[in-house]
Amino acid sequence: MGKIAVGVDVGGTTVKLGFFSPEGELIQKWEIPTDRESGGANIIPDIASSIQKTLEKGAYKLEDVIGVGLDVPGPVQPTGYVEVCVNLFWKDRYPARELSELLQGVRVEIGNDANVAALGEAWKGGGEGAQDAVMLTLGTGVGGGVILGGQIVSGRHGLGGEIGHIHVRDEEAEACNCGGHGCLEQIASATGIVREAKRKLAESEEASAMRALGEKLSAKDVCDLGRAGDALADEVIETVARYLGLAISHLCLIVDPEIFIIGGGVSRAGSYLLDKIKKYYDMYTAISSNRGRVVLAELGNDAGIYGAVRLVL
Repeated sequence: MGKIAVGVDVGGTTVKLGFFSPEGELIQKWEIPTDRESGGANIIPDIASSIQKTLEKGAYKLEDVIGVGLDVPGPVQPTGYVEVCVNLFWKDRYPARELSELLQGVRVEIGNDANVAALGEAWKGGGEGAQDAVMLTLGTGVGGGVILGGQIVSGRHGLGGEIGHIHVRDEEAEACNCGGHGCLEQIASATGIVREAKRKLAESEEASAMRALGEKLSAKDVCDLGRAGDALADEVIETVARYLGLAISHLCLIVDPEIFIIGGGVSRAGSYLLDKIKKYYDMYTAISSNRGRVVLAELGNDAGIYGAVRLVL
């Protein structure tokens, strides 16, 4: 058998794994449950065991493994040290070192999940192989990643890519989870979209299908209704797009990447959302039309394993 590399995306519920060719082509992918019992002590041993069992089934040996890329949902220091990873109940861990030891010295590299997903999308997804890219992940929160020269930029203190906590609105009274006020995440995340919609409904007597949904209202509902012509829902998405366009404009003038990639569950709104974002991005970045494009992510849930394996390829 030939050489392979392994990508591992550690989430709070499942661990996604993939075998890749040295050229970055996905050969096989699978999942295992994330065992968070006992302070997450079994997560790394479970990953090692799963890799070894799957290698055996495919007639591979550990000597065939070029390396393993690993991403985790928390800050990772340049040394590979993870001080705390709340979703996994980890404290003071060196996960890459632990996994390497269990795999008899195989090279293991580690990164933060949002940064690694950005690397994957820049390499094999919406970024089309871009060396300089910025990704915004619009989910429960707003994550992000900055890729320059094909490398993740996490900064001296690990704050690089914390795009969700860029301040965009002064008149925000509610506090963000970070303790600040007016963060992009408070507006452009799935939870932020629902909050914006409820505010609009409270402020206006205008008819809207959103009213009938009550507490069941979701970000997807708001996007779907806006696309279908619900004026109030469309106004909400217009607000969301305006602040996303503003944040992307700021990032453009600081980082100037080849491409901006919009991912996460909210991005499933597709061109309806993307076209609005582009409109405001253009408006706020009038200095030049020669700048990074804004596109949708393409890898979906596989962005993590692609980005992880890129750490060793």
